[in-house]
Amino acid sequence: MSSAGFWHPVGLSHSIEAGSSAGTRLLARELVIWRDTSGVAHVWEDRCPHRGMKLSFGFVRGDHIACLYHGWQYDRGGYCQYIPAHPDLDVPKTFKVPVYPTQECGGMIWTTLSENSADVPQDCGDTLPLRSLYLDCSGDTAIAALGRLSLTPFASQGPADTIVNRVTETLYEVAAGQDRLLIGVQAIADDRTAMHLAIRGSAELYRGRGQRHFLDWALRLRHLIEHPRNTASAPRSITAEAI
Repeated sequence: MSSAGFWHPVGLSHSIEAGSSAGTRLLARELVIWRDTSGVAHVWEDRCPHRGMKLSFGFVRGDHIACLYHGWQYDRGGYCQYIPAHPDLDVPKTFKVPVYPTQECGGMIWTTLSENSADVPQDCGDTLPLRSLYLDCSGDTAIAALGRLSLTPFASQGPADTIVNRVTETLYEVAAGQDRLLIGVQAIADDRTAMHLAIRGSAELYRGRGQRHFLDWALRLRHLIEHPRNTASAPRSITAEAI
């Protein structure tokens, strides 16, 4: 099965607020992620069928997203429902944006480009968002780095082995003691990858100090990937102010 047949993370859930949209890419395909005002997330092709304007440049009103160029409005199913220049027109059903299946799991928004997809995301329990890393490398290179960087426990006492588990083709878990990090791998293009990180556990335990603890690991991971021949000089700690 091609990679298009899997479910892919395209962003952290908290990064798309209700009534907002953002553009991204998956397997070199341009997508818009938008959340209607009731909180439901959607992933579509990022192109208005009228003149090809990116819908991610548009605006969300209720359960519709509107194109910035001429204001054409599309409902949750991707069908155009209203054209401002022709307000009385019964809009043909052929005016439709390609819509992709969308789910939220593990603090991430997921989609698939295939109607027959494997590895449907499963409930990961409580999660707390950490951050997304955008990397100039292939997905295989990014994944390989996970096994090369030790994770210092936060909730456990003393050192612990770092264990990397593949949950699905696009979701990995890095564990150390009682702590778990979920890492969703988004193949933006052959040489461009996003890694979306979330802490698996309760906000009561990890919010604040726990997030800062694992953010340090995330930034060292990025340094390891971006400077593979200079790992000996990689800083032991990188603060958020250093990026």
